[in-house]
Amino acid sequence: MEHAKQDHCQSLCCPMKKRLWMIFGPVILACVLVLGVLLVPLPQGHLNQKTLREASVSMAPNILLGQRIKDQALKSDYVPFIGSSELSRMDAFHPSVLAAKYDRPYRPFLLGAPGTQSLTHYLDNQSWIRQYRGKKVVFIISLQWFTPKGVNPGAFQYFYSPLQAIQFLQHADSHDAADRYAAKRLLKLSPAKAHSDIREGLLDIAAGVKLGQGLNTRLAIHETLLRNEDSLFSRFTVGNHYARIQKGMAQLPEHATAAQLDALAGKIGAKATTNNHFGIENHFFSQRLGGNKLAKMRGKQATFDYRRSPEYGDFQLLLDQFAKNHIQVQFVIPPINAKWAQYTHLSQPMITTTTNKIKRQLADQGFSHVLDLTKAGRQPYFMQDTIHLGWRGWVAVDQVVDPFLTQQQAPDHYHIQPYFFSKGWANAQ
Repeated sequence: MEHAKQDHCQSLCCPMKKRLWMIFGPVILACVLVLGVLLVPLPQGHLNQKTLREASVSMAPNILLGQRIKDQALKSDYVPFIGSSELSRMDAFHPSVLAAKYDRPYRPFLLGAPGTQSLTHYLDNQSWIRQYRGKKVVFIISLQWFTPKGVNPGAFQYFYSPLQAIQFLQHADSHDAADRYAAKRLLKLSPAKAHSDIREGLLDIAAGVKLGQGLNTRLAIHETLLRNEDSLFSRFTVGNHYARIQKGMAQLPEHATAAQLDALAGKIGAKATTNNHFGIENHFFSQRLGGNKLAKMRGKQATFDYRRSPEYGDFQLLLDQFAKNHIQVQFVIPPINAKWAQYTHLSQPMITTTTNKIKRQLADQGFSHVLDLTKAGRQPYFMQDTIHLGWRGWVAVDQVVDPFLTQQQAPDHYHIQPYFFSKGWANAQ
């Protein structure tokens, strides 16, 4: 009797198992296949020139946070132009326009967006800088980064890349002062939902502890997944601005000297700034400062102070990174629209002190290519708006950047000083 019950149960279970397998089996197999594909490094393939050209000026988050497109672009004739919102001011004299119009032997690859600051760039650099060793970079420093609280946590988290965080951990030295400082900063600012293995790794490096083999293995698996995801989706760029580059090229003569470009920039700038006395581009002024918005800004910046900020330590991370990889850097410090600064009561002595502090941090460690434009804020049509370079400003930048990139430069002799990571320096005036 007992055997008969068992036989009956088995006869009922077998068809049930078959039905369940027919329902869920394909799903399980599909999941296994997808996981298998993601765990096997995908071939990178070759992106066409159109994709690279559009990506170089897209300033899209998926380009900044990924790796594949940057890998290919920087192996050819593209040069990193690192900065933030000023790179998006794409008038006819923007570096990308001039390089394309006059067939320069380089093309800018714009790395940055509104909200990106030193720490975001430090993390982004993890994805390309070791392969770019010994080459050149253009870096635009915004004085507005150096606020008392430093980088905005929300902005940092928006541009946070787990792939780049893993790449940092894979190369981090637990005995290196810069790596420990970076780990502490990333722990403080990374999203709360950051992968547990990444957080564990950051805690180890910050404490001066070498990563264990098990953690390294898990990070490597996670990196493969993220690299494959980047390979699959990075080509789908957003924010294609190349039409703006083409429009700018159409405004330029086939051949021009620097003086002729400057004169043309003045003419175009004059036509574009007719609805205000600040020299601000018409559309920007109407959208941002029109109506009663302007009156509210009078005296609004009287208390702004860039002299004390954790940004100095984050900036030092970049300098340490450039030095370790023997990267030559042309730094550009843009001005602030002087008429606007006067209207908002932004302190010029404070700006001068901040600029000198940044320049000292560079000079004391062997960074000699620095273009300080902070005294040019009164020049007509130099700025496009309140703080961003425009027509004649870009021409002035080009007169320094083009020879820096196209001519052989004397070797730099960097000597990184850990003092610049300290709170003493961050708060020095």
